[in-house]
Amino acid sequence: MTAQGLLVFDVDSTFIEEEVIELLAETTGRRDEVARVTERAMRGELDFAQSLRERVAVLADLPETVIDDAAAAVTLTPGAAEVVAAARADGWIVALLSGGFTAVIERVLDGAVDSSEQSGTEQRVSTGLVIDEIRANTLEIVDGRLTGRALGEIVGPQEKARHLTEIASAHGVPAQRTIAVGDGANDALMLEAAAVGVAFCAKPALRQHADVVVDDRDLRVVWDRARARL
Repeated sequence: MTAQGLLVFDVDSTFIEEEVIELLAETTGRRDEVARVTERAMRGELDFAQSLRERVAVLADLPETVIDDAAAAVTLTPGAAEVVAAARADGWIVALLSGGFTAVIERVLDGAVDSSEQSGTEQRVSTGLVIDEIRANTLEIVDGRLTGRALGEIVGPQEKARHLTEIASAHGVPAQRTIAVGDGANDALMLEAAAVGVAFCAKPALRQHADVVVDDRDLRVVWDRARARL
């Protein structure tokens, strides 16, 4: 079946509620320091690739089990699971393009806390989320410990935009059937590359690049409003 469209999400503070690099840094005692650098990068005040390398360096010599710990602390943004299911049921390709880390994202997809549970109590569930494409960074691990380095290409602003275009082309999705959702300045080029760019509870630096601005913390609102713009 021909894909009906491409829906792309940033991950940290968009598809999930947390910033994963801060969760990973928790045990170092330097989470606040990392959070400050993250905030400046998301406001567009720092070069993303350089800021990521500096933040990853803080993780040097941590056991790789911190990846599992970080994934266990992640909460899906309200509506995330429902939107993925609805989009894929309608024939859309769903992708995650992240300046975060593939290892954590993959574990989150295996089971995460869904904050949209109607019971009002968060429960760890096997989300069973099927994501068609993931592009993120790779943490170097040697002898069971993080080295404080990321391997290969850093997925930053330009890379996110390029991956969106390449994924759409690979799945035969025309450019006018693409939606991108993000929250930080590093998502600006990705939003501009999409037919509909959505700034989701976003930093001021991103809003001017968006076709749609959503401040309701619910991705179902994003999906409804973005589709209406196609």
